[in-house]
Amino acid sequence: MAAMTMNVMTGTRSRSEVVADRNRELFEAQRRTRRGPTPEVFFTKHIDNSRIVKADDPERKREMRMFSAAMSVLFLLGMIYVWQHFSAIEVGYKIEAQKRQVEELHEQNRQLRLSEAQLTEPGRIDRMAHQLGLDTPEPGQVIRNDAVTGGPVVAEMAAPNAPGN
Repeated sequence: MAAMTMNVMTGTRSRSEVVADRNRELFEAQRRTRRGPTPEVFFTKHIDNSRIVKADDPERKREMRMFSAAMSVLFLLGMIYVWQHFSAIEVGYKIEAQKRQVEELHEQNRQLRLSEAQLTEPGRIDRMAHQLGLDTPEPGQVIRNDAVTGGPVVAEMAAPNAPGN
């Protein structure tokens, strides 16, 4: 005790003394809060790992290389799957857009056919011709080429009329 008071007076305490005081304080705190007959003892254990050197383990290195290669292959397969999945989704969107475009073109074609049918209606054309002052042709005024009887004619050449004949 005298050595302890002397150290306290000089202000220098060893680590073991500080640990012993801390253990005593903890023990007293436990005894106050606990009424059971089993006391707990605290031991300080100083472990010095500074001299330990990690030895090379070729088996562990080989295992780690194999594990890394396996994980790389697994990652690559996963990325290929994700790439294919996203490509399929993208192609699906493109197909839907093209289907929508085809439907729009079908509707536009239907509208154009309706407009053509309205514009080529004979009654409408006849009314417009009467408004412009045109009249129905008289018999003999219209000569049709399809009235030729003799089959198809590729080319014909008529002899020039000589002024003296």
